[in-house]
Order: sequence, then C-alpha cells, then structure tokens
Amino acid sequence: MARITLDLPEEFEFKVDLDVRVSDINYGNHLGNDRMVTLLHEARLRYLRHFDFAEFNIGGFGLMVTDLAVCFRAESFVGDMLTFEMSLTEFNKYGCDMVYRVTNADQDRLVAEAKTGLVFFDYDERKLARVPPVFLQRCAPDRAGES
Repeated sequence: MARITLDLPEEFEFKVDLDVRVSDINYGNHLGNDRMVTLLHEARLRYLRHFDFAEFNIGGFGLMVTDLAVCFRAESFVGDMLTFEMSLTEFNKYGCDMVYRVTNADQDRLVAEAKTGLVFFDYDERKLARVPPVFLQRCAPDRAGES
C-alpha cells in the first residue's frame, strides 16, 4: 500500500505547545486520530490569533479546509506535551497549505506530520475569495505583493 509523504520545510515560522488530555485518548490508550485533527485545528487557531486573525475574519473572509493529511510516526499519551511547528506553503490565488510537524516536547520524538489545504471563502456570497492582502502582509510578507 502506498504511503502519504509530506514535503516539510527545514524551518517553521510558528510553534505552539498543546498537551494531550484524557479526552484525547482512544480505546487503544493513546492519542486518537480524530483528536489529532482537533489538536491541529487548535494549533491553526493559535497561529491565526498570533497574527490577530480569527478563522472567520481574515480581511473580511473566512478560511475553509479543503483537504487534510496526517502521517503518524509515534504514539502519544495522556500528559504528553506536543509541540506543533507550522508554516505556510504552496500559495495560489485562493489559499495555501499549512504544514505541521508535531513532536513530543519532552522526548524530542516526532509524533506526526500533517498538512491542511486552506482556501479563503466569502461565507456571505458562498464562493471562493482571493487571498486577502492583509493575510500575506502579516503571515507571508515575502509574498505580500502577489494577491
């Protein structure tokens, strides 16, 4: 069976620590795959908050996840502190990818690699929107003139 491989950058632009809670544990007594998706979402919200954005208001538009890939590399358990390192890649006129490297902070062990495809969406008009210039200015200043 073919495995998903993600091309992650050497350096990441942002990181946040999140702990694994008892509610994140599944019947295998480790972090459940559905809960990892929830933790990725929380990390993304913290990334946006760092740049003074909310998921539904980035230059007047919201974000929509178009695809998701998670490659698990190790188990994680209650009380583990996970470091989520994040960067933006693969920009296009409507969005970009957010890539993640998740490590166990105490054990310096890779737990997962992930990617979410993001597009900007006008929820009032129910249609895609171009990447807002303010998003590029704050989150990807090297691309600020591209929108």
